[in-house]
Amino acid sequence: MAKRDHYEVLGCGKDAQEAELKKAYRRLAMKYHPDRNQDNPEAENKFKEAKEAYEILSNPKQRAAYDQFGHAGVEASQANAGFGTSGEAFSDVFGDVFGDIFGGGRRSRSQVFRGADLRYSLELSLEQAVAGESVNIDVPTQVECKTCKGNGAEPGTEPTTCTTCAGVGQVRVQQGFFSIQQTCPACRGTGSIIQTPCRTCSGRGRVHKVKTLAVKVPAGVDSGDRIRLAHEGEAGRNGGPSGDLYVDIAVKPHRIFERDGQNLSCDVPIGFAAAVLGSTVEVPTLNGQVALKIPSETQSGRVFRLRGKGVKSVRVNGVGDLFCRVQIETPVKLTEEQTRLLREFDVSIQAGGSRHSPRARSWVDGVKKFFERMGA
Repeated sequence: MAKRDHYEVLGCGKDAQEAELKKAYRRLAMKYHPDRNQDNPEAENKFKEAKEAYEILSNPKQRAAYDQFGHAGVEASQANAGFGTSGEAFSDVFGDVFGDIFGGGRRSRSQVFRGADLRYSLELSLEQAVAGESVNIDVPTQVECKTCKGNGAEPGTEPTTCTTCAGVGQVRVQQGFFSIQQTCPACRGTGSIIQTPCRTCSGRGRVHKVKTLAVKVPAGVDSGDRIRLAHEGEAGRNGGPSGDLYVDIAVKPHRIFERDGQNLSCDVPIGFAAAVLGSTVEVPTLNGQVALKIPSETQSGRVFRLRGKGVKSVRVNGVGDLFCRVQIETPVKLTEEQTRLLREFDVSIQAGGSRHSPRARSWVDGVKKFFERMGA
């Protein structure tokens, strides 16, 4: 079956400009695209016909050959030049037309690559995290090679345009009536070939370096917080921007305090006599010691709250509190005299009954009732 006239296929005259051809092809592509006409061979054939017509007429050399010699002129031109070289017209078609239809866009011929982002785990003491300070860190990274200024070529030479992809960095592989875009295997997506690699970076355009950076830690940071240092990641390629450095904060355990957001807590050991008779003990805070009054008859585990002695968070206004848990310390390594006195004291306590130990007596009564119910 003889091929139809390309202008007739697109519905345009021979004097049609590029914009008119593109508009006509876009209309036909949207109408006959196989995704919109499944199980319709006739629509598929019309789609292929329109694609071929636009591919030929949007290429000035192919169009000139077609206008002068018809289909035979185009076939001869493709045989001499290699059809792959005329594929650039369809590359523009695919990027402009199908990109507009399906939400994409034309791919830039300049293949630049943003540098990779980096992460660094920064351990801080609780005091450092609460107060905030500037900390120097050493970060291994990839930086731009100063010898070749990042292009990978030995000074005095320049990278050449990749002949496989014509500098686009992408090639198209035909599979059926679809054209699939892939990274160019010759230049690996850069669009250029380095004939004489830089001796400093071996053609990579980047070199390994350990950078020392000052990280300003804001007051009140906590484990899990992250600080972003813009453009301090790995250098980009082909003039692309550098990535970012993300510093993840990890606060080391403290030997006295535990932190919960804005609040701090700590255990305060006191003697038996201090708990019974009452006392005043010195309690540590991050800003120095304060006096904590322990009332008489204080039980172990009781929590005292010191307002405003916690932490100022980076997220919430105000300062948290310090919670002090009293832990009554049992005396150890008693002398014979101390043991004798303690036994006499215990006898006197037992003689007083529940008046001196109400919690113990209520617990014993509860145990008795439990077993009585079990026996019943």
